[in-house]
Amino acid sequence: MLGHGFFLMHGINCSGRGSDSLDLVHIRVLFFGLLKEICGGQEGRLSLPEGSTAGAVFEHYAAEFPKLRPMASSIVIARNHEFASPGEPLAEGDEVALLPPVSGGATGPTPVQEIQEPEGHYFALTREPIDLRSLEARLIQGRDGASVTFQGVVRNNTRGRATLRLEYECYETMAIRTMAEIGRELVGQYSISRIGMVHRLGTMEVGEASVAVVVAAPHRKPAFEAALEGINRLKRLVPVWKKEFFEDGEVWVEGEWDQNAPRAVVS
Repeated sequence: MLGHGFFLMHGINCSGRGSDSLDLVHIRVLFFGLLKEICGGQEGRLSLPEGSTAGAVFEHYAAEFPKLRPMASSIVIARNHEFASPGEPLAEGDEVALLPPVSGGATGPTPVQEIQEPEGHYFALTREPIDLRSLEARLIQGRDGASVTFQGVVRNNTRGRATLRLEYECYETMAIRTMAEIGRELVGQYSISRIGMVHRLGTMEVGEASVAVVVAAPHRKPAFEAALEGINRLKRLVPVWKKEFFEDGEVWVEGEWDQNAPRAVVS
C-alpha cells in the first residue's frame, strides 16, 4: 500500500546525464473511486520516455497493480481534463487520470465548481443540499411555458440490502466542463431556453438529492425530452463515482461509460 498522497518516479534515470539517458516527459497521474483503493492513493508522479502515449500510463500501473488488467475494457483515460484515446501522445506536465466506470447511478464551500453562461445556463458541483427552488428561479424566464425538474435521490435499499448512506466523489475540473458540454449540446438539439445541472458531492443520507437537472422551455415536450436526455448523458459521461454503505459493508458502484468514451486499451 502506497502512502497518503504518494509521489512516484518509476524505473528511469531522471538526471538527464550520460550518453544513454532518455528524453523524458514528467506527468501527474490521478486515480478515482475503486482505482484509488487498488493503487493505494489518489495521486502519483510518473516519468516516461518522450513519445509515450496515454495508454502507456495504464500499462505501467496495470503491470504494478495486476488487478487493473481485467478492468481495462471499462477504464477510461482523461488527459488534461478531456477524454483521451490510448494512442494520444503525452507532453511534459500533462495531467492524466485513470477513471473507473461512472456510478450511473466535512462541509466545504458551495458551490465547489460552477459555470454560469451568458445565455443563462448553469452548471455546478456542491457539497451542500441542492436548492431546487433557487435553481428553477435562476433558469425560468417570461417566455417559458414549461419547466421540468429531475432530481435523483438516495433510496434506502439496493438489491435487497438496506442502504445506510452514499458518498460521491468526482474529478471536479473535468466533471464541470463535461456537464457544461452536455448542456450546450442539448440546447442545440432541443427547443429549450435554458438548462441547469447540479451534482452534489460528499455524504448523502436516504431521501436527499444527489443530482438535479432543470430545463426551461416554451413548450413541455422538448423540456421533458431534454431533461431525460440530460440525466442519461450525465450518468454516462460525467466522471462521478458513488460508494454505497450497508450495515455489513461498503462497495463502489459501477455503471457503464458511454459507448463512445475511449477505453484504456483498444479492443
